Amino acid sequence: MLESTFGTDQAVVGMVHLPALPGAPKFDGSFDELLERARRDARALDDGGVDGVMVENFGDGPFYPDDVPKHVVASMTRAATAVVDEVDVPVGVNVLRNDGEAAISAAAAAGADYVRVNVHTGARVTDQGVIEGRAHETVRLRDRLDADVAIMADHDVKHSAALADDEFTAESMADGVERGLADAVIVSGPGTGAAVDESDLRRAAERREAYGLDVPLFVGSGVTAESVGELLRYADGVIVGTALKEGGDVDAAVSTARVRELVDAATE
Repeated sequence: MLESTFGTDQAVVGMVHLPALPGAPKFDGSFDELLERARRDARALDDGGVDGVMVENFGDGPFYPDDVPKHVVASMTRAATAVVDEVDVPVGVNVLRNDGEAAISAAAAAGADYVRVNVHTGARVTDQGVIEGRAHETVRLRDRLDADVAIMADHDVKHSAALADDEFTAESMADGVERGLADAVIVSGPGTGAAVDESDLRRAAERREAYGLDVPLFVGSGVTAESVGELLRYADGVIVGTALKEGGDVDAAVSTARVRELVDAATE
């Protein structure tokens, strides 16, 4: 998936955090300005040397747990299309909180290359309640659409907790790949911008090896220019948002200088 999607064996993916979309409580009333901001952030990421970008409805809280309304799918499709047209790197889509079908639909329509699904298999307790994986629907929709879109699935996703202490075992990680047909696995810290526990990352890498899972492993939160080199000892890629923003503020614009600093650190 790394070579076929990103053309590299270690990928840095930068986030395009969309402000609130139309219909969300914090929408400011200008969709054109929202799209221009998405284009600017995407250009800054591309100029800074990332291997891919991911478009996410970051500002849409409180999030729908799974099925987002049709207007959200439409807005995400339009935003993803704007980014695809703006950059020369692969583009991904994440529809929060957990609408894999919407992400696949938007990606397929926009000509994007991959999606992130927070709960692809199993179940998690979140601020939206208990969310259950719907891999059976997401993967079948991808097949029906004949969409060449990779599925990156979280394992022990941020802003959530397991239903049981021993739920997220090596077997559950293998299930996401072997039974859920995920193309990549993502591990993250407890929340947005929070660093992953290095022992958790090592354990995920060991589980992948023990089960012979032929998929890349990504770190999905808390990556910085200072930590990326160490993280890439165990992972094949990183997904970065907060650290690439002006002043390290998740709500600020992307800083090309900060992107270049992290990309340089990742390739040293």
